[in-house]
Amino acid sequence: SLSLSLSLSFDLHSSSLLRTMKEYWTSLASILGVLAFCQSLMNSIFPPELRFAFLKCFNRVFQLFSSFCYFDITEIDGVNTNELYNAVQLYLSSSVSIAGNRLSLTRAINSSSITFGLSNNDSIVDTFNAVTVVWEHIVTQRQTQTFAWRPMPEEKRGFTLRIKKKDKNLILDSYLDYIMERASEIRRKNQDRLLYTNSRGGSLDARGLPWESVPFKHPSTFDTLAMDPVKKKQIMEDLTDFAECQSFYQKTGRAWKRGYLLYGPPGTGKSSMIAAMANHLGYDIYDLELTEVKSNSELRKLLMKTSSKSIIVIEDIDCSINLTNRKKEQSTAGSYYEPETLTGSGLGDDSGNGNTITLSGLLNFTDGLWSCCGSERIFVFTTNHIEKLDPALLRSGRMDMHVYMSYCTFPSLKILLRNYLGYEEGDIDDDVLKEMEEVVDKAEITPADVSEALIKNRRDKDRAVRELLEDLRRRAERNEKNMKMRGQNGRLMGADDVEEQEKRALDSPYAEEEEEIEDSICKNSED
Repeated sequence: SLSLSLSLSFDLHSSSLLRTMKEYWTSLASILGVLAFCQSLMNSIFPPELRFAFLKCFNRVFQLFSSFCYFDITEIDGVNTNELYNAVQLYLSSSVSIAGNRLSLTRAINSSSITFGLSNNDSIVDTFNAVTVVWEHIVTQRQTQTFAWRPMPEEKRGFTLRIKKKDKNLILDSYLDYIMERASEIRRKNQDRLLYTNSRGGSLDARGLPWESVPFKHPSTFDTLAMDPVKKKQIMEDLTDFAECQSFYQKTGRAWKRGYLLYGPPGTGKSSMIAAMANHLGYDIYDLELTEVKSNSELRKLLMKTSSKSIIVIEDIDCSINLTNRKKEQSTAGSYYEPETLTGSGLGDDSGNGNTITLSGLLNFTDGLWSCCGSERIFVFTTNHIEKLDPALLRSGRMDMHVYMSYCTFPSLKILLRNYLGYEEGDIDDDVLKEMEEVVDKAEITPADVSEALIKNRRDKDRAVRELLEDLRRRAERNEKNMKMRGQNGRLMGADDVEEQEKRALDSPYAEEEEEIEDSICKNSED
C-alpha cells in the first residue's frame, strides 16, 4: 500500500509539473507574439531614419555614462593599407604567445617559425605604464557590393582598443608610439624576409593587395658572392651608408631611395647580387614583372603598395618592355621622333596583350613624384645588354650606381674555390694558381660555369681543379683563335669595352635633343 501511495503521489506531481510547464510555454508564446506585433507596428510607424537616429542618441547616452572609450583601427584606410593596423598585429603577435588564451597559429610555406595571432573576435589584456587596456580583434563579413571601382577583401578586419576615459590623455599617444617602435624592432629581428611578385593581370588577392609573397630564403651573401673584393666592399659600404643616413637625405632634400643598375653577360651573378643585398640590409624584395602590368596607373598603384625597407627589382628590363635607345631608332627612322619612340611604348600592339607602359611612366616610377610615396627603398634594374637601354634610364638620380658584373676574374675564382672545395691560401700548388691567373681573364668564363664545373667534382678536389684548369685553357685558346680570325676590329668585347660602351651611351651627341625629348615625355605622361 505504501508503494501504491508513492506511485500515485509521483503521478500527481508529474501531471502538475507538466501543466505548469505548459502554462509557461503558452505565456511565452503569447509574449513573443505581442513583441513581434509591436516590432512590425514600430517598423510601419517609425521610418528607418528615425530608428537610426534613436539608436544613435542611445549610443551617445550610453557613452556618456560609460567609463571606457573605444578606438577602432581598421585594416584598410580608404584605398591604402593602414600601417598602424600592421604594427598592432605584429606587436600583439609577440604578446599573445604569453598572455593569450585562444590563439591563431600560422606557418607560411618554407617559413622557419610559427606565428602567433589573436583569434577572430577574441580579446587580450595589455598593460602599459601600469595602465590596463583591452585589445579586441574584430572580423566581420563584408557586404556584397554590386559594383566597386576597387575590389575589397571579403572580410573586414580591425582592432578595437578599449581604455578608461581617465587614462586616455595619460597614455594614448605614448602607447601608440611604443607600439610602432616595438613593431619596427620586431621586424628588424625577424629573420624571415619576404619575396613579393605582382599578381597576374593586376588581380588582387583575398585581402585586396596586388602583391603575392613567399618567404625569401636565398643563401647568397657578400661573403659567398664571386666578385672582385674591392668592388664588393665599395657596394657594401654604399648600401650601409644608404641605410644609416636618413638625416643626410632629409637635409639635402632628396628622396630616401637609391638606384642600382646591374649589367653584364648572363651567368655573372646579377640575381645573386640582389639576394646578397637583401640579406645584407634585411630588406624584403619586390620582383616586378612588367609584362603583367597593363598601364602606367597600374604601375603607380603597385608602387604605392610596396613597403619601406624594400628592394624593388626589374630583371632583364631590356626584354620586359620596349625601352630601346631612341638615338639608334632616330638614325633609322629619319630626322624626327615618332610618338611611340617618344613614349617608349611597351609591348602594346605587336604582342596583343594590351600593355601600354611608357618610358615616361617608368621614369616617374623610379625618380618622379610617385617614387617618394615611401622611404628607404632601393630600385635595382638588371640587363644583359646595356647598349639597348635608353640613356634616360642610365643617368644619375635614376640609376645612381652602375655595377658591371664581369666574367670570372682571378679574385672571383679564388672565392669560388674556397666556397665549393674549401680551399684556402696555400692549399693549391703555386704553379697551378699562377697558370689559372694567366688564363682566367682570357677564357672569359662566367662564375656560373665555374661553379658548375666545381660542383660536378666536389668530392674529388684534385680532379675538380684539374678539369677546371683544362676548361680554362681550352676557352682561352679558342678566344685567341677567334680574335686572330676576326682581326683587331672584330675582337671580342671585354670588360673595358662594355664600360666604354656605357660611357658612349651616357655621353650622347644628342644630349640637348634628348633633354627636349624628356620634357615632352613628362608633358605626355599618362595619369
